[in-house]
Amino acid sequence: MKFSRLSAAFLSLLSMFLVHEAAADEPFILGIGTHLMNFPASPRVPLQLAAQAGVTALKDDAFWSTAEPAPNQLRIVQPWRDYLSAAATQNLSRLVILDYSTFFHDNAKPRAGKVKAAYLNYVNYVVGQLGNRVNYYEIWNEWDLEAPGDPKLAADYAALVRDTVPLIRKHTQGQNGSPAKILAGSITPQGMDEGFADHLIDAGMLDQVDGLSIHPYAHCAGGGRNNPEGWVNWVREYERHIRTKAGRDVPLYITEMAWPSHTENCGSTPETQAAFMARILFFARTIPNLEGMWWYDLINDGADRKDQEHNFGLLNEDLSAKPAYNVLKVISPFIKDFTYDPDASVWADDAYLLHFSKGEEQIVVAWAGARKTIEKTVHSAGPQNGALRLIDTAQPQKGWFNAEQSWACQAQQCSAPITLNGFPKIIRVGASG
Repeated sequence: MKFSRLSAAFLSLLSMFLVHEAAADEPFILGIGTHLMNFPASPRVPLQLAAQAGVTALKDDAFWSTAEPAPNQLRIVQPWRDYLSAAATQNLSRLVILDYSTFFHDNAKPRAGKVKAAYLNYVNYVVGQLGNRVNYYEIWNEWDLEAPGDPKLAADYAALVRDTVPLIRKHTQGQNGSPAKILAGSITPQGMDEGFADHLIDAGMLDQVDGLSIHPYAHCAGGGRNNPEGWVNWVREYERHIRTKAGRDVPLYITEMAWPSHTENCGSTPETQAAFMARILFFARTIPNLEGMWWYDLINDGADRKDQEHNFGLLNEDLSAKPAYNVLKVISPFIKDFTYDPDASVWADDAYLLHFSKGEEQIVVAWAGARKTIEKTVHSAGPQNGALRLIDTAQPQKGWFNAEQSWACQAQQCSAPITLNGFPKIIRVGASG
């Protein structure tokens, strides 16, 4: 009997270890937000473009108001089916947000009573219909928006999650394939700063879901956050806070993050959008317990270059490529499949040299920090000869090319000079497959 219990305990620990190891080997989720699921136009071409850029995951809304246009009249509209089918054809995973109220509930949040009961009925119906055709279900979007520090608002959200999760599990656990994961939070920057997640943790919400989702926008932030370097310091500190508060590792999912390219307040040029996106995505790989990021979003929502909301896309409204799209195309393999090496990396005010590897292939991703340009030295992981082989995200269309600089070696130690600016350079420093 004692042997049996010990064996069971050992097998349980072994199972946990193997699950952990399998999870550690899973590629980083490189996602994109879309506004395609609720419109009649075919999503086929935009989703092809997303896949061609190396995106592996999509995010969109299954609006409550679309599913229930009138009281107790529930439906799944054809554009939802077309979108999910087109995504599956491109081998893109699907995240669907179960969100937003209806006019006949005065657009109220489902905090209690009839509105909450109606929301749960909508969730039960939609997930029952869509099941595992959706890989991730996210419960509501930015619930904390109007009062990010309000404990009662957080408590009502935690209660909603507690009642919603069993409905989702019921319709996805027993189906073929992996069960859908459930995310909750979608916490705004203000909610991150004002402790919204702390209340959710105190309410036990993390025990119900598969991950905590956050929206750490920073393009309009103060306090030095409104650049990639300030951004990553903030998010890394937030991850440490959540881990400490929960007393364990917490899977984090950035289900919205972006840098818009509009001309008015808090705006930037399309070129800056591209450079900042590249730096943020590489920085994201340095954040412990971050499982993935869905960039916002695929296509510009309009043609007004002064309007922030029109200019988040990687593609223009006519589907022509902005600089950020072409940058994503060349960096996506490294974001998804390479592993960050903190011990070999250099973080400094004047330059960042982040080391990544995949098997025997080793790269350094390097860019200038506070200064516009700077001369640095890169070191190889082994013997090298000839010119540096690199990708310059300022010229993504060139792909890999030989730089003017060459390796100089003494014994087994090789180094080369490199000029850095705000666009990351991906430099091959080890054996290539």
